[in-house]
Amino acid sequence: QVQLVESGGGLVQAGGSLRLSCAASGRTFSSYTMGWFRQAPGKEREFVSGISGGGDFTSYADSVKGRSTISRDNAKKTVYLQMNSLKFEDTAVYYCAAYSGSLRTMSVGGSMDYWGKGTLVTVSP
Repeated sequence: QVQLVESGGGLVQAGGSLRLSCAASGRTFSSYTMGWFRQAPGKEREFVSGISGGGDFTSYADSVKGRSTISRDNAKKTVYLQMNSLKFEDTAVYYCAAYSGSLRTMSVGGSMDYWGKGTLVTVSP
């Protein structure tokens, strides 16, 4: 069993930055591909970014590529998402996910094993 707790969301002006964190419980954190998804009001949840278990490989949605960096610290059982140059359209609830599959399938609709409860990011115009 893995529990995921996100933090770091909040209100920020367009052009600003935020760093989201996701703290995990459980002994096998490093064996999971970790990712961030988001859901804006009235829209479906979408993939944002993912990182392989060892942290060697990353993946980003086109909408955040070049503006965001995902990283993980397996010793601390934490995954991060640094978001820069935030836009109004980045406003959403951001969810952390743990996945026993590959990074490739995470980004194309794989079924996540565990989800956090989400953290709200609001970007003011």
